[in-house]
Amino acid sequence: MITAALVKELREKTGAGMMDCKKVLTETNGDLEKASELLRERGIAKAAKKSGRIAAEGLVEAYISEDEKIGAAVEVNSETDFVAKNDEFKKFVSDVAKQVAEKAPSTVEELLSQESIAVSGKTVQEVLIDKIATIGENMSIRRFVRFETTDGMIEKYIHGEGKIAVLVNMKNSDKELAKDICMQIAASRPEFVDRNSVPTDRVEKEMEILKAQAINEGKPAEIAEKMVQGRIGKFYGEICLVEQPFVKNPDEKVSKLLESKGAIVVEFARFEKSEGIEKKEENFAEEVMNQLK
Repeated sequence: MITAALVKELREKTGAGMMDCKKVLTETNGDLEKASELLRERGIAKAAKKSGRIAAEGLVEAYISEDEKIGAAVEVNSETDFVAKNDEFKKFVSDVAKQVAEKAPSTVEELLSQESIAVSGKTVQEVLIDKIATIGENMSIRRFVRFETTDGMIEKYIHGEGKIAVLVNMKNSDKELAKDICMQIAASRPEFVDRNSVPTDRVEKEMEILKAQAINEGKPAEIAEKMVQGRIGKFYGEICLVEQPFVKNPDEKVSKLLESKGAIVVEFARFEKSEGIEKKEENFAEEVMNQLK
């Protein structure tokens, strides 16, 4: 006989629904282990069906070690913003960030194949599949970055309950300054630390565009060339962290702030949830009509 207590035990063990638990327990004559395996097998099947759906919502998260020498930032996507607010999903994302920091995978594929530090005996991939089956939406680990230092500090900043995550690696910095730099990166969206970090082909392309703009304004070629040299500074001011106005004091550049403290930004990462993902436009009326057909 399948008792309510047995169903409850299986549900707590697997996170599956009550009816699913009762069904597999009936099929396996009350064998908890076999029932658990059956749920997992069916969970994988469900996950496979969901894998074609666009996961364009989700969370970004960051983790730093207690000694502030290692840090990681990750983006994990879900189908809906509703699931992104789910506590189970939030914990999974936090666990992934810590996994990256502690186990140092080099690719998402390597990360997925690692044994999970949060769930003993399962890989990160298996934990992810279990979450897809339990929560009922497609999810994917999209990207991550990991920083490590021996003579500096790592700091993080999360904005908007997981909309933007910033990770920064600094030398000769205190926590307050590092946090300010994180907030600067979150607000002003720099792409590089300084001019030397900008790829040559990116600069050359921008200079071509600026020169064409000047010529289209009717300026002679030699004047256009001088205008390019003047305007390229604005380009650097937008994409280079140290050339941006400091958000807390726009009259001061970030470079001056760092110089006054004797600090250096070694590297940084800024993840914004869903940036670059094309979201599917839902037509609910059309969807209902298709189902009726």
